[in-house]
Amino acid sequence: MKDIFVLIEHRRGEMRDVSIEMLCGAAGLGGTVVAVLLGKDVDAFAEKAAGYADKVLYVNDPMFENYNSEAYQKALSALIKEHNPGLVLIGNTAQGVDLAPALAVELGAPLVTDITALEMDGDKPKPTRQFYGGKLDGHMVMKDADLYILTVREATFQAGDPSKSGEIVKVENPVKEEITYRKFLEYVEPEVGEVDITQSTLLVGVGRGIREDKNLPIVEELAKVLGADLAASRAVVDAGWLPADRQVGISGKTVKPKLYLAVGISGAFQHVTGMKGSEVIVAINKDPDAPIFGIADYGIVDDLFKVVPKLTEKIKELKGL
Repeated sequence: MKDIFVLIEHRRGEMRDVSIEMLCGAAGLGGTVVAVLLGKDVDAFAEKAAGYADKVLYVNDPMFENYNSEAYQKALSALIKEHNPGLVLIGNTAQGVDLAPALAVELGAPLVTDITALEMDGDKPKPTRQFYGGKLDGHMVMKDADLYILTVREATFQAGDPSKSGEIVKVENPVKEEITYRKFLEYVEPEVGEVDITQSTLLVGVGRGIREDKNLPIVEELAKVLGADLAASRAVVDAGWLPADRQVGISGKTVKPKLYLAVGISGAFQHVTGMKGSEVIVAINKDPDAPIFGIADYGIVDDLFKVVPKLTEKIKELKGL
């Protein structure tokens, strides 16, 4: 099998989690995993990627201090032509969906975006992507080609621990001309509310099972004694019971806490997409057939209005509160 290129994405001094996820996912596909890193002063990122890849190709140049799709496309195109990988994985992020289509057109490579699963049939990928808001899984059949490009949704693969000592190869910047027709200006970050749930270690997610906003305090108290932040399904946000920055799911945020406690959440695919990467998922729902139990590590089938107060009291007792 040909090599698998994985583009390492970083922003403002931090490597994106999807990069590690893709490296771990690529390791199970059968080929040599090559991390491709473009940036300025990114030696530490190269060392980190080497823990997950068989090889790291990195260009350390001021041109790549900030993302510029034209510079990235030219550099990646040159590296792909030189090293001839069979598959290129790029995160399905704002950066990835900007870069991948233009790169695929330039190289004449088949492209599937926003994949949620991946298998290989020899050198040919068999990706899965979702349609109709996740209600339908499409198992894509790709034409025969020497190169395939895929963009990968966050949390598609589980990030593991570093287990490799890949070779680190620093290469000269293949882009010789200065790019003046497209320039990076500045980062404009969206406003973060009272809590940034994407950074939370513990989350208590509340769904429509809470019935009305006057019942929120019982879940808020549970979150408080756990030392957790409160998240919500779309139904709760649409009802105005919690602000939009607490929403988890396709139209909200993707979270990966150590613990996600789902209270009164049915487990619709829109919500599950945003929290399935959590390390441990515990669900409380009175419906034994609720889809949330299909991904939960632990489940309690009972009325949340009975369970949550008892759970809160037990945690207080254990903590001596």
